[in-house]
Amino acid sequence: MPVHAEFIQSTITVGEGVNTLYGSVLIPGHKTKPPVVLIIAGSGPTDRDGNSPALPGKNNSLQMLAEELAIAGFASVRYDKRGVGESFAAGGAEENLRFQTYVGDVQAWIKQLSSDPRFGGVAVIGHSEGSTLGLLAVLDSPVLAYVSIAGPAQSAAKILRAQLASKLPADLAKINESILSSMEKSEFVKDVPAPLLALYRPSVQNYLMSWFQVVPADAIKKLAMPVAIFQGDTDIQVGVSQAVLLAQAQPKAELHVVKGMNHIMKSVPADNAQQVASYSDPNLVLDADFLKKLVAFLKKACATKNA
Repeated sequence: MPVHAEFIQSTITVGEGVNTLYGSVLIPGHKTKPPVVLIIAGSGPTDRDGNSPALPGKNNSLQMLAEELAIAGFASVRYDKRGVGESFAAGGAEENLRFQTYVGDVQAWIKQLSSDPRFGGVAVIGHSEGSTLGLLAVLDSPVLAYVSIAGPAQSAAKILRAQLASKLPADLAKINESILSSMEKSEFVKDVPAPLLALYRPSVQNYLMSWFQVVPADAIKKLAMPVAIFQGDTDIQVGVSQAVLLAQAQPKAELHVVKGMNHIMKSVPADNAQQVASYSDPNLVLDADFLKKLVAFLKKACATKNA
């Protein structure tokens, strides 16, 4: 059990058997019954620390976030999603996965942490795709606060359509549009050309169709708890426009567009080479302005419960 001057870190799990999910819990050493923040990682094989095996190095962004929260007096739990890291076995067959499967996992964590006597209430932070997972989970799970970091506002299909618009040759672009349109109507596509199989392979289509039905901007309208939306203006994956759309849908939310912050919450110029390098650099610290505003929001949102 690693011990730091500011916190104690240990392993935590939720679920049983093959469905067990593994995570890390950080508890600040100077606080009694602190609020606990559930941190949800982004898409793909991103692990609890914010790292991906697809990249040559580590950025440790989510680990850093957890440690900064501990210093500020918040406990946190971050976990490996199904099919990732220690939770790899829980992934199961790809064709059986649905977006709601991951939402259910977030709800399971919230339920467990809400009844854990060590903590004084639960707040949720979702990063990138994790923002959407957290958003859907808190619709049916009362929490102290919800925070979106680099989260989308539009459906995944719309965002994918925009991302691919200028990257595909005309013939493939036409086929891509046909596939997306069909899947938005929950229609399975049998004939997928080889260049698009990585995106639309048959085994992943049910998952994509379940995800395409979700419009975060519609869901965020329904939230009653304190909400904060953070977005870096040098993020090369998610644009500021997405954060603006979320804030327009939920006018009570705090919107923070952080100057010079990129997708992994670090201060990186809008230079592609430096952006790419930052994803594999564990020496870059999190953006100081972002941390200051995040901690201020959480302290205010959790103050009533933990006064």
